Amino acid sequence: MIDTHSHIYGPEFSLQGQPDGSMQGQVETVDRAVAAGVGMMILPAVDRSSVTPMKTLASLRPANTALAVGLHPTEVKEGWREEVAYFTDLLADGTHYVAVGEVGIDLYWDKTFEAEQMEAFDIQLAAAESFGLPVIIHQREALAQTLEVLSGHKSVRAVFHSFGGSEADVERIRYLGDYYFGINGIVTFKNSGLASVLPHIGLDRILTETDAPYLAPVPYRGKRNESSYIPHIVDKIAASLSAERLDVEAATVANAKTFFKLENS
Repeated sequence: MIDTHSHIYGPEFSLQGQPDGSMQGQVETVDRAVAAGVGMMILPAVDRSSVTPMKTLASLRPANTALAVGLHPTEVKEGWREEVAYFTDLLADGTHYVAVGEVGIDLYWDKTFEAEQMEAFDIQLAAAESFGLPVIIHQREALAQTLEVLSGHKSVRAVFHSFGGSEADVERIRYLGDYYFGINGIVTFKNSGLASVLPHIGLDRILTETDAPYLAPVPYRGKRNESSYIPHIVDKIAASLSAERLDVEAATVANAKTFFKLENS
């Protein structure tokens, strides 16, 4: 199995008393995931401070991790141009990145920088085009704005990370292009309604993810999430699609390998 979106490099996974600079807790989290059958984890950046720990973790577990870089929309504030430039420059630093992300538009908490978020998203989509990379899109309460910007970059392959929308949202997205949908613990939440939307998406466009440490699936809801919980998400997807679990596992792994151009996972 593959976790296509995990922030397990973060401080939430540090062990009590873990020395500064050590990634012991984070490495153990990767190892738990591998033991649970999750052989690959995509680690997307959020801001400048996330780059060093995610690269460090990837260097310690290179067979089980891959990197994506981009400025998260909620980090678009004063001085955002410099931050976006930092991330677009990273794409040429010689590191192997499998995607640009997570990038997009988030107007849930604050609409102050809506125009700036749209411009930052546009710049990072152009960078993805230049480097031939897919894009991990974060959108929250901003689907219309996200699609508006994305419409200027129709050649970009993209996944709508942490998708929790309706059948109508799927239609709006598909009207623009043939995109993928990142399905995480939300699908296990009783009140989400996402399970009934999955047949409308189809197994061939589903990517499994956790968004760890957030959105832990049932039966861990409310606790710290981690990549080893991917099997619970696969189980729910299988039930929602009336499909065999092993078929869902195989299909979502194949989808991730195709989307991120992963060689061995």
